[in-house]
Amino acid sequence: MIKKSDFNFDLPEANIAKYPLSNRDDSRLLVYRDGKSEYDSFKNIKEYLPANSLVVMNNAKVIPARLYFKRVSGATIEILLLEPYIPASYEESFNSTSTCTWKCIIGNSKKWKDNEVIHLSNNPETISAMLIDRGERIVELSWSSKESFTDLLDSIGELPLPPYLNRATEANDALTYQTVFAKNAGSVAAPTAGLHFTPAVFDSMSQKGIETSELTLHVGAGTFLPVKADNVEDHEMHREYFEVTLHSLNQIINNNVRVAVGTTSLRVLESLYWLGVQFANNKNGLLVTKMEPYEVTSALSYEESMEHIKTYMKTTGIVTLQASTEIMILPHYVPRSVTALITNFHLPESTLLMLIASVVGDSWKAIYTEALQNYFRFLSYGDSSLLFLQ
Repeated sequence: MIKKSDFNFDLPEANIAKYPLSNRDDSRLLVYRDGKSEYDSFKNIKEYLPANSLVVMNNAKVIPARLYFKRVSGATIEILLLEPYIPASYEESFNSTSTCTWKCIIGNSKKWKDNEVIHLSNNPETISAMLIDRGERIVELSWSSKESFTDLLDSIGELPLPPYLNRATEANDALTYQTVFAKNAGSVAAPTAGLHFTPAVFDSMSQKGIETSELTLHVGAGTFLPVKADNVEDHEMHREYFEVTLHSLNQIINNNVRVAVGTTSLRVLESLYWLGVQFANNKNGLLVTKMEPYEVTSALSYEESMEHIKTYMKTTGIVTLQASTEIMILPHYVPRSVTALITNFHLPESTLLMLIASVVGDSWKAIYTEALQNYFRFLSYGDSSLLFLQ
């Protein structure tokens, strides 16, 4: 049994970064390796990355996913878009020109009747919404303009900041809460470990022979859900969509010194291993379940598993693997895919902190105590760390 309480610590409000720094790469960097820590500025991260390593990044782009609607009675209904339902493809849904259906989180849902049409609060003629499945939280969105859904969202939606920032979204967040390499729209939260990177940082890495590779995991709102179960294994992990191109897969296979940028990238890299195991066992569900790593044994090396994925992609004629994961990376899990992890500092009792423990073991306690005592800034807009596997 893994107890939630074992991952508790006191996080003072003063240590939570409510706003980003003016310059992304001015954030502080804590480097942990061989049981020792040292501090620097993130702009110097190349000095600590192994030469010829591969830095793997999540290029997901945050969408303005929060919408406010109003019933005829005046009650406000808040909708947070989670993932497309009809059409199920992100690309097709964003290109829709009259209607699409999404799975959502719905605020004040008790006041919204089944099949009741409601309209946008500040511009009722723009778009309407109808609740078509309360249990699954499925909402149908309709509009009469010829705009694509993505263009419409850009004009009416609000960027959803993490709830722990405890402030309203501001205009500048539309820029600062995106990585400079964000491409694939669909996330409701930024892969925040990537927020520190700048063109100058990438240039300095390139000069040292460090390559970069991209993949996509659309971060869902489940990443913010607190762990309520005393036994962490009972916590529900929400399914998240990811994709990896054949080009990126080849990069991953050909370089065994990999550094994941953020917990989202590490979740994809580890999920890829278990997908490869599925293919090796003639299964192709394209889903890694929450406890699969603890229920399935495999002697495959990481590279061998990736070759099984590559064979599947070539056999099926696809150049981009699309799959989903619910993987739960717990403290006793040993990552197979990376040498190190670049990540921010996380909330107490969170699944993200438990993932950190899989990388550095119980040393997370000393690392976090040190970070707090030295006034590192925590959470999405906070400082960074480079953690080497123990």
